[in-house]
Amino acid sequence: MRRYGLRLEQAMEQLGNVCVGIDPHSSQLAAWGLEDNLQGLRTFSLTLVEAMAGQVPVVKPQSAFFERFGSRGIQVLEEVLAACREAGLLTILDVKRGDIGSTMAGYAQAYLSADSPLAADAITLSPYLGYGSLAPALDLAQANGKGIYVLALTSNPEGFQVQHAQCASGKSVAADIISQAEQTNKARSDQGH
Repeated sequence: MRRYGLRLEQAMEQLGNVCVGIDPHSSQLAAWGLEDNLQGLRTFSLTLVEAMAGQVPVVKPQSAFFERFGSRGIQVLEEVLAACREAGLLTILDVKRGDIGSTMAGYAQAYLSADSPLAADAITLSPYLGYGSLAPALDLAQANGKGIYVLALTSNPEGFQVQHAQCASGKSVAADIISQAEQTNKARSDQGH
């Protein structure tokens, strides 16, 4: 299987560098004249998938807006991810997961295993329980040709106090995370992955 980065690069060469968010929050559904329910969620999301197919290289569904409807919302997310695969759209599932050990491995299996109905081409992860806690997801992503986007410096105004805090090295936490990600990528590349 080709690595995510190569697939993304090829898709961007063909369709440009726009990523469209699929963010079916209640005000967005209302703006479309849709009810804030499962049918509105499904209509909004699948309409975006259909409209974006062949127009953009990648879409980014925000998992929280599906999760708010419980298991039936997750089922709609599975439909959306399947529709994206069918339409040839790459997906970045915005889940911002971050945990330790077996819990991180569980998240990785849910979103990065080829046979999972929630499988995406890439996911977002939060490193704020320690960059090393992401290892199960990084390993599974590498094994399955998937991508990982690690949050370092976000637009969240409340994140400033953590992301800009100084480490013992004098770097900000965000800069330290970026450095760790670069070191991890280099080590994996040097190993021939």
